[in-house]
Amino acid sequence: MDAIILSLILATPLVGALLVALLPERGKLPQAIALITAVVTFLMTLHLPAHFAYGQTGFQFVQNIPLFPTAPGIPAIRYHLGVDGLSLWLVVLTGLLAPIGVLASWRTIKGRPKVYYSFFLIQQTAMFGVFVALDLMLYYGFWELSLVPMAILLAMYGRTQASRNSPGQTDAGPGGPAAATRFFLYTFIPSAPLLVGILWLYAKTGSFDFEVLRASIYYRSLPPEALGWVALAFLVAFAVKVPVLGLHGWLPDVFAEAPVAMGMVVAGKLGLYSLIRFHVGLFPVQARAAAPWLIALAVIGILYGALLALVQKDFWRLFAYATLSSLSICTLGIYGFTLAGLDGSVFQTLNEGIIGAALFVLFGVLYDRFGSSQISIFGGLALRTPVLATLFVITSLALIGLPLLNGFVGEFLVLSSTFTGVSRSWAAIGTLGVILSAAYMLTLVQRIFFGPPSGQVTANPEPNALLDLTLGEKLITYTLATLMLVMGVCPNVWLGIIETETRDIVGWANLKPWVAPDCIHHKCEVRFSLGVVPTDHLPSAGDQQ
Repeated sequence: MDAIILSLILATPLVGALLVALLPERGKLPQAIALITAVVTFLMTLHLPAHFAYGQTGFQFVQNIPLFPTAPGIPAIRYHLGVDGLSLWLVVLTGLLAPIGVLASWRTIKGRPKVYYSFFLIQQTAMFGVFVALDLMLYYGFWELSLVPMAILLAMYGRTQASRNSPGQTDAGPGGPAAATRFFLYTFIPSAPLLVGILWLYAKTGSFDFEVLRASIYYRSLPPEALGWVALAFLVAFAVKVPVLGLHGWLPDVFAEAPVAMGMVVAGKLGLYSLIRFHVGLFPVQARAAAPWLIALAVIGILYGALLALVQKDFWRLFAYATLSSLSICTLGIYGFTLAGLDGSVFQTLNEGIIGAALFVLFGVLYDRFGSSQISIFGGLALRTPVLATLFVITSLALIGLPLLNGFVGEFLVLSSTFTGVSRSWAAIGTLGVILSAAYMLTLVQRIFFGPPSGQVTANPEPNALLDLTLGEKLITYTLATLMLVMGVCPNVWLGIIETETRDIVGWANLKPWVAPDCIHHKCEVRFSLGVVPTDHLPSAGDQQ
């Protein structure tokens, strides 16, 4: 099972998408097939932490076979899959969000469900592929595939498109097609230099394999000037997908339009993982050179996103800028090049997936019940929707970083490591952004749930039972709220696995390269970990120190 589990995880959503597309559209059959597929896939992802060799560095559950015959002129693309401490929990998180996305879409997607759920499941395969692919050309294929379903679903199922077909709903968004076009152009155009960079690396090394490329770059067998441009191409492509401040222009419109299930996966995870794995992991020297600029952008992004969130009148746009601020904390942790900061960044990436999913569901409930995302039309909802209010408060406190909830752990690790290992000034400014997050989220809670009731809320004809969370929505939000608490109380369950790889990444980035002559000739592979260097090829261990 270990030898094929990753292939099964990749193939199951594709089989489900094919079934949804081919079977007749009767009743809730497309939703049922999508839900069964998503649950089965999630259960498969649990095989990974259950059988992971804890404390062992490197990739596990590896599958590595050539896709094409080995012959001159044929690219050496391999079906190379594997997970390690960095990618394992991201695969499990993606699997968890799939059934949550189906349940969140159950009532809201009313037209053409076959198309919606087919593309939704294809998107799942693409995301899994990004996290497990260890051949750069295979990775690039999954990376590009992840853009297509999102753009199509934004254009076809954007909230503004739905509101135009529903009398009485407020049309406040930019339009699904416009948001889809902006998202596609922002994310697709930087992918062209990324492809050029991957092909240049292949031309110089004859391999797309991540570990071979990392060894070649580390041992300085490639021209450093050209490597700088290749690293920049990788950085821009991934930074857009995070997004990093200055490349976030697509984010507010996409949050305003994206269906709940797609909004859960649109920002954060893919870009942050790729920055760690393929920018810092492949180009440590170039990443260190860019680090001062990225740290500055991250800290400014924390403040910029928080300040803009404070003045928003639409809760989707408030959520978008809050996400920009939170994701900037992850970027700060990555480019501080400290072990605690990188641990915190990966942990915060998981947090963003869980907290963001809960907020998308809760905001989606408000939009579905009242047909508007304008904060001013709400007020006094706590009496009519007590369960919704309670879960919204818990999720908001997790986003703010209240101790005992998961958001605190990631923020504390990043900001404390920045204070001790990077810059006290940047850490202080970043902490101010965290304080502002409490201001805009608590203000939002007050205005929606505890402020004076507005005329639109009191005039809503639906009885309280329909305004509050349904059974399916309770199942989603209770599950996510439980995870927020468990991750906040027992973070080492996750950090223990994460650190098996982050130690290795920090080790590669912090040790000065030293090339042994016989390593160059025989292309031997030497793994480094923090402060520990194999000495069999070195004149003495003291020289390396």
